[in-house]
Amino acid sequence: MQFRIQKKDNENIHKYPTDDLKIAQGFARDLKVELGDFLLGVILFGSSARKETTHQSDIDVLIVGDDATYQLSEELIQGYRIIVENMIARTSLKLHVTSMTFTSFWEYSKAGDPVVVNILRDGVALIDSGFFEPLQRLLKSGRIRPSEESIWRYYGRSPMTLLNSRWHLLQATLDLYWAVIDAAHAALMRKDVIPPTPEHVADHLDKTFVEHHLLEKKYVQTMSNFYHLSKKITHREIKEIKGEEYEQYYKNAEEFVRRMRKLVEKKIQ
Repeated sequence: MQFRIQKKDNENIHKYPTDDLKIAQGFARDLKVELGDFLLGVILFGSSARKETTHQSDIDVLIVGDDATYQLSEELIQGYRIIVENMIARTSLKLHVTSMTFTSFWEYSKAGDPVVVNILRDGVALIDSGFFEPLQRLLKSGRIRPSEESIWRYYGRSPMTLLNSRWHLLQATLDLYWAVIDAAHAALMRKDVIPPTPEHVADHLDKTFVEHHLLEKKYVQTMSNFYHLSKKITHREIKEIKGEEYEQYYKNAEEFVRRMRKLVEKKIQ
């Protein structure tokens, strides 16, 4: 008696553009030849499945390596990286490859990690040693759920991310200061003035340009304002920059840089 088993088709495969699928399939086949049994899975996932692709979109591919059987020595890791990089260069630069060990993938799956859950939800196994599609079925049947540890680990990132967002605005404001300083230095250099230290730039602009009616006084004040602002930020006297404040600083810096360009474009007189 013949025992027939019909495998379920992966319903996600129809979500991916044909060209992307062909590129990823070719990449997976060649990778299997190079990596052999170390390669447990090659998964196509990402924006394609959510209909968010453009002509410039990457083709997201996850490679799962067998760290349960093979010892991950420095030589193996280095050789793996070289093979994957060469394979990408040979196949398509649209490929965006993420690598993960089988142990990590399994742990993330058990914990209901959002990143791996999204890969399971949308992914298509181009090569599967028998772990990926069963996990997909378990997810769809509601048997993979976030662990308590995973929930708190993700929530725990939020306060720091909020703080980081404020830090980025402070850093962006300091970047505006350096844009202003660099532009002012360039203008002074055009007049053959040796670039002064930041605290003296405003005075040099005044003496070199304003006193000779080559620059409006307000730009000296802008330079001075940015210098003192940068000091207050670096000395932690200012710990937060509001979005509206940053937008105004940006406009002031942009206007200053444009005005300095006019001075830079003038020949020495």
